[in-house]
Amino acid sequence: MKNLFKLIVFSIAIFAASYNTFGQSITTCFLVDGVLQDINGKPCVNTIVTAVPFLRIVSDARSGAMGDVGIAISPDANAMHFNASKLAFAEKEMGVSATYTPWLRALGLQDVYLAYLSGYKKINKVQSVGLGIRYFSLGNIAFTDDNGQPIGQGRPNEFEINFGYARQLTPKFAASISGKFIYSNLAAGQRVGNVDITPGTAGAADIAFTYKTPIVMGGSKTNLMVGLALTNMGTKITYTNSANRDYIPANFGLGAAWTFQLDQYNTLTLAADINKLMVPTPVPAADTTKYDVDPHDGIPDYKQNGVVASMLSSFGDAPGGGTEELRELNYSIGAEYWYDKQFAVRAGYYREDRTKGNRRFFTVGLGLKYNIFGLNFSYLVPTTNQRNPLDNTLRFSLLFDFAAFDEEEVPTEE
Repeated sequence: MKNLFKLIVFSIAIFAASYNTFGQSITTCFLVDGVLQDINGKPCVNTIVTAVPFLRIVSDARSGAMGDVGIAISPDANAMHFNASKLAFAEKEMGVSATYTPWLRALGLQDVYLAYLSGYKKINKVQSVGLGIRYFSLGNIAFTDDNGQPIGQGRPNEFEINFGYARQLTPKFAASISGKFIYSNLAAGQRVGNVDITPGTAGAADIAFTYKTPIVMGGSKTNLMVGLALTNMGTKITYTNSANRDYIPANFGLGAAWTFQLDQYNTLTLAADINKLMVPTPVPAADTTKYDVDPHDGIPDYKQNGVVASMLSSFGDAPGGGTEELRELNYSIGAEYWYDKQFAVRAGYYREDRTKGNRRFFTVGLGLKYNIFGLNFSYLVPTTNQRNPLDNTLRFSLLFDFAAFDEEEVPTEE
């Protein structure tokens, strides 16, 4: 029955590897004069892998077309994923978005997908609430015993429910707090020896801030928005009663977007995000002085830190020091052009270091908007020479913005 553990690992890896580590071989690390290196003397591949990495999938086609930027671009119903505080600046009274993303089609998988439904409602001019529901299906899985004999079928799946509250603290500054419940069912109902496999659950919170200010340049109107988002800060997760629990992908994100009103009909936005996982950097087993020392119990020491302590230490715990910490930063840049607020063209680029996942790709997309209805489409083009399961990833989003914000219709704060 030990192959069920392999199933759990596979179920995580089929997603995590594609999103975090695909496109690079598993390298052997060597400790040379206190420095971890691969066989060629280069920095060792040391990717941070977490449980439930589906939480970090960019869930909407607009951001998916802009190199995965989203922390500081103008608010819409998908702000719940990136930065809920933007919803305090939403111009519409209410909005809803639905996105469907076929996943890993380049691997020939036809039943793996991500679905995302989100929305928000203005309470008054300075307050908003939002809701996001994310569902990730890993398709059909055939369970087998140690001898390879079939013992049943399963449909591993994961979901997240996220509720947030946003408020303007000043006319230019807003903050938000969100709470979420995470459920991961990879092999529930199966047994490994005398151990029952159960769904994993976790709770987490997001805290975000947005600063927005108009800037006049040469007589032209521009708008600058800056966002800071701390997301997925929550409990560890396990699928058994084991003390070996896994971190969820807590993340630090900083973004900026500058929008230029070129004339009455043309608008251009330039945006950039920087993201870093607030999760301990793995210590390779080759480093016997730090891997499993205190206590020596078969579980890597870096996996036994408390959640808060691990988030704080994640900015300075990399075995390779400050240089490796900088390699853990992921960069996104994107541009969005609107004509008459009805037709949009988008493009972007995403870069991740070779030793931390090696995801590098261009993105393009289109957007259409008519009255309250909007449609977004994005397409991913990888830039590495290796075959990538994210090749040609498509995203489709439908948006509905109900009723332009009207001061007379939306109650003001008392």
